[in-house]
Formats: sequence, C-alpha cells, structure tokens
Amino acid sequence: MITLKSDREIREMAESGAILAGMHIKLRDLIKPGISSWEIEKFARKYFKENDAIAEQIGFEGYKYATCVSVNDEICHGFPRKNLILKDGDLIKVDTVVNYHGAMSDSCWSYVVGKSTPEIDRLMDVTKKALYLGIEQAQVGNRIGDIGAAIQHFTEDENGFGDVREFIGHGIGPTMHESPNVPHYGEAGRGLRLRPGMTITIEPMINLGGWEAEMDDPNGWTARTQDGSLSCQFEHTIAITNDGPKILTSQDPEFDAKYLLPEK
Repeated sequence: MITLKSDREIREMAESGAILAGMHIKLRDLIKPGISSWEIEKFARKYFKENDAIAEQIGFEGYKYATCVSVNDEICHGFPRKNLILKDGDLIKVDTVVNYHGAMSDSCWSYVVGKSTPEIDRLMDVTKKALYLGIEQAQVGNRIGDIGAAIQHFTEDENGFGDVREFIGHGIGPTMHESPNVPHYGEAGRGLRLRPGMTITIEPMINLGGWEAEMDDPNGWTARTQDGSLSCQFEHTIAITNDGPKILTSQDPEFDAKYLLPEK
C-alpha cells in the first residue's frame, strides 16, 4: 500500500533524516585506515541513542545490525565486522534506517578510506550525479520509469558502468519498506505516476564493471558484483511535493538548497 504523507508527517521525516545525515557527516572523520568496520556500527548505535532515535534495521527480517557496511565489491547488505580492518583505497558504503518518534528515514553514503584513486573518484562522482538526476525526475505527474531511465542512461550509456538491477529503491513510512518499488533502470513514461505526499528512496548502486550481482554469501545477506568490480551507492529519502522533490536526508544544505523544505 502507498501512503500519502501530510506536510506535518513530511517534516517529521525530515527531523529523522537530519539525525541520519548527522551520523553520516560524523563518519567522514571516523573512517580511516586501521579501524575495523565494526567501529562504524558502534558509533552509529551510540549516535542514534544520544539523539533519541532507533536503529530500525536491527531485527528487520532477522538482520542483527544498525548499519550495513559494504566494502569494495560488496554491493549492499555487508555486515559490520570486527575482523575487517579498513585500508587505504577501500570503498565503503554505509547504509542505515532511522526511526525518530515513528518517522522513518533511509540513507546510504559512500566513503573512500585514506588515499583514493582516479578510478574510485570517477565511480563515486558518477554515482552521486546519477542519484541527483533521479531526484530531479521525482516530480508530481512524472512516472517511476522517468527516475530509472535517467539513472540508467547516465550510468550505462554515457559512462559505461553497471547499473544494478537486483536492488532498488522503495516507498518509506510509516514502515521501513513500502510500495512503490523504485528501480534505477527502466523506460521513461512508464510506471506509477508520482503524487504529492509520496515518500520514496532513490538509491542507485553502480558498479565499475557489469551490473550483475552475486548473492551466494554464506551469511544470506551480502551481495557482491559478479565480476569482482568495485560498487558504489548513494541514497536519499525524498518527498514528492507540488514544489518539486524534497530531500529529507540532506548532508549539505548549500548543495541541496533547491531540494530542501521551506522553513516554517
């Protein structure tokens, strides 16, 4: 079922999103060579508790952690691990969902550990630009396919990267995963028409190589690129409004200025 949110509910989701964004901003200083990916999990749990928020992923379909920490060829759903020590040039994706007094927000961000490479920089740049191309299509009256078509054309046709098919965006609120599905590939002009009050995630997962995923990890969760290439992801929670798409998990008010809710 698709739930349409009131202005009040959207602003409550933005409060949740601000907590989640704040955690991601803090991770910029935490993530460095020599720490374990478990340190990210510990920090997230502490940060959410200090901000009176709930790590909504814990317990979801049996998942045990507040965060997904996926490294290099891991596309998504990587477990935070005490024995995984981060090193120079690792590409880290940190994904989490916050419940703040019943309001949900979902965001994944990518980080490079220590010294980057031109290859990683380009993959991250293309993936982030793809996210914002998708956001720009999240207009009242457009269709779900417009979002996916813009992302797929930019990532695959223009840049030769792999646009993951197996994992997609979704509606969010009042629970973590709701209708509609929001693929990051597809055909413009097709799919559900977007309406004011819809809240969705746009979260392209883009591979340096092919788009295919391998999902045979013994833990039953972690997906990897089939060809072993690097994978990157950026994700925001978005509200569809008559004034255009609004980012509810912004980390950069200046960069995102046109996509922010107006002040009361």
